[in-house]
Amino acid sequence: MNKYIGVLTSGGDCPGLNAAIRGVGKAAQGSFGMEVIGFRDGFRGLLENRTIRLDRADLAGILTLGGTILGTSRDKPNRMQVGDKMIDATKAIIENYERHHLDALVCIGGGGTQKNALHLKENGLNIITLPKTIDNDVAMTDVTFGFDTALGIATGAIDRLHSTAHSHHRIVVVEIMGHRAGWLALGAGIAGGADVILLPEIPYDLEKVAKAIRHRSRTGKPFSIVAVAEGAMDIANAKELRLLEKKKASVKNKAEKNKVKAALTDFYARHSGNTLRLAKELERLTRLESRLTILGYVQRGGTPSAQDRILATRLGTACADLINESKFGVMVAARGDGAEPIPLEQVAGKRKIVPVDHPWVESARHVGTSMGD
Repeated sequence: MNKYIGVLTSGGDCPGLNAAIRGVGKAAQGSFGMEVIGFRDGFRGLLENRTIRLDRADLAGILTLGGTILGTSRDKPNRMQVGDKMIDATKAIIENYERHHLDALVCIGGGGTQKNALHLKENGLNIITLPKTIDNDVAMTDVTFGFDTALGIATGAIDRLHSTAHSHHRIVVVEIMGHRAGWLALGAGIAGGADVILLPEIPYDLEKVAKAIRHRSRTGKPFSIVAVAEGAMDIANAKELRLLEKKKASVKNKAEKNKVKAALTDFYARHSGNTLRLAKELERLTRLESRLTILGYVQRGGTPSAQDRILATRLGTACADLINESKFGVMVAARGDGAEPIPLEQVAGKRKIVPVDHPWVESARHVGTSMGD
């Protein structure tokens, strides 16, 4: 009998999702005769039983499209808003999984999706995941699809900002996505020739950043490009965050945990707008005009790069192979030019951040880029 597999995309959109859907679907159908069902808008579509049959015609022409033809959401199976209530939708999701006689469910997403997928695996479903995100922060995989496209977009933006920075003798501060991982800012900063790169993994000293810019000005370079990861923060804020996270991990009492969570919420609210404050402080300390550019969602949009199309296709077809071999409860990780199944327990709840001695960091320092420390 033919196998039936479900596919959903969850979390933020990114380039390469459609290429991954196509890779899974075409390999599953063409090589193994499987039936493929898509669920709309992530785990919410699985709860609400909103489906689309992914036949060959539905998969045609989507390789080059950005976003996801299935739609996406950030809903969690065990905590989903339905009307005015927050419910655990796990039981209903399992019922819909069984209603469609699924042999496996493919969940395509980032770090949050890996945790949600593990939850469903622990509740008895055959789950397999693919790692996507422009942040490149999913653990246990060499790279995530979406990263290469976003890297090209961010690098292109820095290239274009050079001309206005040079012409007006300005500091141009560029905020780059990545949550609390600095891969995107680091890669784009290096490729775009940024003079300063600030990462969440390397807390910065504002005076040292200003000193590096003043030095450039004194040596005949009256402009600077500062690439800032959205999660970057100065030494004092980084220390405060570490203490709060350490306290959150250690307290057992529910009331105390809620207090720490509230403190963390307040911390992030205060940190919001940090890049704008950084730009103003650099202007004050250097006496050079400073301008801020926030790249935002433009980094996640548009046509996926050739590299991301290849990676998503490669992981998608490997996913179909694993389903055919009945290997479940794993994420299909990129490993060299191939793919490797990694147990979800080794992925969920972990984040791949930039090591402070990573070769990219060392290369940036060697070409004279300030890391703010």
